[in-house]
Amino acid sequence: MSSPKTIAMLLAGGAGTRLTVLSEERAKPAVPFAGKFRIIDFPLSNCVNSGIYTVGVLTQYRPHSLNDHIGIGKPWDLDRSRGGVRLLHPYQGRKGKDWYAGTADAIAQNMSFADDNRADTVLILAGDHIYKMDYRAMIDYHREKGADLTIAVMPVPIEETHRFGIMQVDDNQRIIQFYEKPKERDKGNLASMGIYVFNTHILAKRLNENGPDNPRADFGQHVIPAMINAGDNIFAYKYEGYWVDVGTIDSYWSTNLALLQPNPTLDLYTADWPIHTKSEERPAAKIGPQAKIVSSMISNGCIVRGLVTNSILSPGVYVSPGAVVKDSVIMNDTWIGPGALIDKVVIDKQAVIGAGAVVGVGGSSQRTDAGSTLCRYHGGGQKCLYSRPHPHWPQRPHQQRQRRKRLPGG
Repeated sequence: MSSPKTIAMLLAGGAGTRLTVLSEERAKPAVPFAGKFRIIDFPLSNCVNSGIYTVGVLTQYRPHSLNDHIGIGKPWDLDRSRGGVRLLHPYQGRKGKDWYAGTADAIAQNMSFADDNRADTVLILAGDHIYKMDYRAMIDYHREKGADLTIAVMPVPIEETHRFGIMQVDDNQRIIQFYEKPKERDKGNLASMGIYVFNTHILAKRLNENGPDNPRADFGQHVIPAMINAGDNIFAYKYEGYWVDVGTIDSYWSTNLALLQPNPTLDLYTADWPIHTKSEERPAAKIGPQAKIVSSMISNGCIVRGLVTNSILSPGVYVSPGAVVKDSVIMNDTWIGPGALIDKVVIDKQAVIGAGAVVGVGGSSQRTDAGSTLCRYHGGGQKCLYSRPHPHWPQRPHQQRQRRKRLPGG
């Protein structure tokens, strides 16, 4: 008898509306993180590090940037003739196929991916969380329990339970109640991490048993409660490692800057569990004679001639002489002019911050002398900036290099 086969299906089509302007032109999983990475790099890397080399990525909302980033999967060793990565897009024109109505509907429309790969077990993942996890331990637990479905869970603060699926379990970790994003705070705080292990035949049965006129569109709202009512074997797998949903500006900003601590909980520098990504060929970072850098991440292709403190710079960022960047996350190819002050800000890619501009300190919205629109989103003291290059602002010397043609998006 052949050993059971597991494939992974990543749900990467979400708009991520709580990230506001950062996900206006890209799907949330494609948002840059920790300088050189994208959010989706984490679940993709977890898959290959766990020995899972057949991965379907389900896209929908503004997929261009994500498609360009994943490509044929070479950075993750997923460019394979058997298995590998496959981008699964929604499409119209055939009965039963349409835009995805929810997480379960997205999987239902792509069950042929599991059938074609003869999978016994389907690992379903959210493509927009930051964590390192060996899925093999969870899959082994699923099989030991004889489960139809296993859900990865962890406790969350009681004030955040409205953001998650919350469940109650018995002494054997069997799930007996499930509440999708409950408004009440009396349901407990054991939250779904959006990581599911399904037996393939049970998954197919529960997705299709209501028929096309009454589809089960969402796992939390429809599929999991129906499985509990049907008496299926559903178990909770308690995960005790690092896991963060960077679904808001505050969590995105704080999770990035937490990486700058001397001993961060999420260590990106360990060789035993590498995070892979698509990297552009750029020169090493260049630090000018006037520059000062303190407790920061400086990515390849950056040129720093000012002060950078407790900040993360993605590839190609230029910091002019006299400019100050503090407690901020600056994305690719942003130009920061002489004397500018950037404080507690997230700046999207290819922004131009004019000379002497003050961003992230007081006020709400304003325009810099470069003509860039600054949009601030206040919450917990953090501000978010989204700035598009002004059409009449001249290209900076560090930007006047040959670049590959890019798809629009992010």
